[in-house]
Amino acid sequence: MKTIFAAIAGLLCVLTAFAMEKNVTPINQTNTIKTDYIVLGMGCFWGAEKRMSEIPGVIDVESGYAGGDLPGVGYQQILNHERLLLAGRTTARNHAEVIKVTFDPAQVPLETVLAKFWENHNPTQGDRQGNDIGSNYRSAIYYHGEAQKELALSTQQTYQQALSTAEYGAITTEILPLKNYITAEEYHQDYLQKNPNGYCGLGGTGVKYPVPSGQTATQTASGSELTEPLNGKDLNFAQQLVIFEAEHCEYCKLFDKEVLSQWQAAVPVATTMNTNPPTGWSLEKPLFATPTIVLFRNGKEAARYTGYNGEKTNFWKWLGFQLLTPEQQKIAFEQGTEPPFTASNLDEKRPGTFIDPITGAPLFLSQAKFNSGTGWPSFFDPIKGSVTYHDDDSHGMQRIEVRSASSGIHLGHVFDDGPPPSHKRYCINGNVLKFVPD
Repeated sequence: MKTIFAAIAGLLCVLTAFAMEKNVTPINQTNTIKTDYIVLGMGCFWGAEKRMSEIPGVIDVESGYAGGDLPGVGYQQILNHERLLLAGRTTARNHAEVIKVTFDPAQVPLETVLAKFWENHNPTQGDRQGNDIGSNYRSAIYYHGEAQKELALSTQQTYQQALSTAEYGAITTEILPLKNYITAEEYHQDYLQKNPNGYCGLGGTGVKYPVPSGQTATQTASGSELTEPLNGKDLNFAQQLVIFEAEHCEYCKLFDKEVLSQWQAAVPVATTMNTNPPTGWSLEKPLFATPTIVLFRNGKEAARYTGYNGEKTNFWKWLGFQLLTPEQQKIAFEQGTEPPFTASNLDEKRPGTFIDPITGAPLFLSQAKFNSGTGWPSFFDPIKGSVTYHDDDSHGMQRIEVRSASSGIHLGHVFDDGPPPSHKRYCINGNVLKFVPD
């Protein structure tokens, strides 16, 4: 018998040594970290997963589906089922896109997790979130245990008071026991880490969750104060561009880098991470993605441009249609030509710079201007890098078209019959040039 016990003891020693060698926890040791989890629906789970994973104390965030009647389904089946619901061909409840948030209660209380949940989406929209529409995008808290249920309901009441003060409607978030949770496909997991330029939702109403009792402002879900709405009195009431952005939005960073960092346009511009219009001003409809660029006139939304993915020419064209006259638009965007001798700046001789009427980027210096007698403003050289060249075979002719490098608008053509030193003649439509005197 002793021999048997000795053999067993020896085997345990071998197994323990093997486990330590392989960096595996021995079977008689336990993990002292006690975790908890809660399942949340915030619309598209890509952005929700990223936002919630940034909370200190959150250990893991997994994308999935829950709350429906369908067992063992995937992304495409859920989309197909939503179409059947819309067509009235089924009454079975669809799953919502959700995230399973696993956290360490010793580092972050559940109330902070729920506060972040309320702040980072719009819980008043029913079966939608932003531009994602359907019951599969509903706001939801799926709890396990009575304590989670009570806290979900109490935080809902707290946030409803904050939303009502900000003149938002009733919260539509469903709060139910967790049912039929399914892990989403692998390509949905950590989606925005794998695809930094992926779809970026707006990320909330801009209404802050009140500081939980016993905590300081730095312990709340967001970790920092959200910006207040812009003050309409500090802006240009007649005409103002406002860029609505979101934290951790790669599209916003791209827009800032490619457009805002080089801003020279005459129209004033301001940025905000608050989804509300400047105080005293009004939006036509809620925002649903970032960045959203809104042109306000007399304190009211006149036009908007939603989303950005590096398409600078499209953005400047949108802005051009807001700023240019119909005659200018025809030249700029339809390769039109103004009648000769009609440009107001044809005889402009003061020292100064001719600039793009949309972007404000310099195009030609007045010292490069000469009288060609053709009836159009003519220059023998542009400012370096200010224009681009394109073959133009229209009207049975072979010409070289000249466009603004900053906005892409049509300016005119270049010919080889100009004066020295370049011997070029840039024949430019004066109505798409703005003159700024020195």
